[in-house]
Amino acid sequence: MSSRSSFALLVAAGVCWGTGGVTGRALTEVGHVSAPAVAAYRLLLGGGLLVAVLLVVGRMPRGSRAWRRIGAVAALAAAFQACYFGAVAISSVTVATLIAIGSAPILVVVSDALSTRRLPTSADVRPVATGVLGLALLVGAPTGQPLGATLAGAALSVLAGAGFALLTLLGRRPVPELDEATSTGYGFLLGGTGLAVAAGTTAGIGVDLSLASAALLFLLATVPTAVAYLLYFRGLRGSSAATATVVALLEPLTAAALAVTLLGECLSLSAAAGAALLLASVVDVGVFGGERSGRSRADRAAR
Repeated sequence: MSSRSSFALLVAAGVCWGTGGVTGRALTEVGHVSAPAVAAYRLLLGGGLLVAVLLVVGRMPRGSRAWRRIGAVAALAAAFQACYFGAVAISSVTVATLIAIGSAPILVVVSDALSTRRLPTSADVRPVATGVLGLALLVGAPTGQPLGATLAGAALSVLAGAGFALLTLLGRRPVPELDEATSTGYGFLLGGTGLAVAAGTTAGIGVDLSLASAALLFLLATVPTAVAYLLYFRGLRGSSAATATVVALLEPLTAAALAVTLLGECLSLSAAAGAALLLASVVDVGVFGGERSGRSRADRAAR
């Protein structure tokens, strides 16, 4: 797969992820669903939908290596969702979004530097720094939060960012005879089951079923979950992990655009500047990402 095709898939994944915030918010209001339950339903239904399709076409994971990878995907996806929504509950959406999504590309760059035994170049750091700065301006700074809650939320957010970074690095190392749909479907189904059990013992997983809430559950399971992650893992085949995590910053940008167009929210001047910087970081990796990916492969081959 060409680097341009991979980049296009990653962009599509970021845009699809961005619909999750509006969908989850609507589901909370219409179906009176708790935030942990939204995370559980997202993985459980998204994974279940993919598994149902896989069973129809007769595709099953085979071998211990495949099931080990599925178990790793399940654990990381569940940890990412649980830590992120835990950070939201303890501190704020601002802290969780800024640190969880912003830390992932930083952690990937550090991981690349350690694995290749070379310091990151300016071309590696520039899009990450631009993207994180843009994210900070877009989501703003936390206000009125006690220090303890902010620190606890930050710790959980870093764990969430680490979970997403590890999920990305894992996706760059395919297992023979295990495709993206199978690893994502079974992994999310297992991870969602674990989250549902945990949510059921704490916040509850009840939902007021109606035509509207059922439609929102289906939308949450498909576009920002099943479709988005399939596109993301497929796009990882021809892109570096660092490029992928920077492009993932399109998620909060898309969410902000939808909030403006659908919910009538307004962007401040600083948030608009942050949106522009996020776009600049994505364009940066789109122009120079192929070069970085090729250099990374050459470094690994040299070792």
